[in-house]
Amino acid sequence: MDAGRRIIGVAGWKGSGKTTLVTRLLPVLTGRGFAVSTVKHAHDGFEVDFPGKDSHRHRAAGAVESVVSSATRWALVHELRGRREPALDELIARMSPVDLLIVEGFKRLPHAKIEVHRPALGHPLLAAGDPAVIAIASDGPLEDAGRPVLDLDAPEAVADFICDHLGLRAAERGAA
Repeated sequence: MDAGRRIIGVAGWKGSGKTTLVTRLLPVLTGRGFAVSTVKHAHDGFEVDFPGKDSHRHRAAGAVESVVSSATRWALVHELRGRREPALDELIARMSPVDLLIVEGFKRLPHAKIEVHRPALGHPLLAAGDPAVIAIASDGPLEDAGRPVLDLDAPEAVADFICDHLGLRAAERGAA
């Protein structure tokens, strides 16, 4: 993992609430003045545009990369066309520096991560076999978790934990 970046993962089983937690953390962290970016692992076949859009037509016609740009945003879409999926480090290397990068998914990789766990779903804890899980955000009590258990419904407290763990301080805002 990129040693020069502050990275925290949010991992868990499908349907556990990873995206919900990330979307609740983002306004808390950016409200504190930090520049935050995200990387999300998706399953095969996701689309960022749709048939009929010019960018989609470019990709369908064979372009390896297409950039779409406007006055408010730009996006780069890279078609793998049978090549391997880039490693997380390769994806991160292509991103602009920020104060914090939140990685959603990539649960089997060794970066520090917070596990999102809902006991009612009946899934085993990832933390049981993953020393990179530094805390568990849960909507219920957990016995013998072996690491801090955070309230899944308290994004301020989860943000505090992340800032403390990574040494993010208000004086460093915008330092990236």
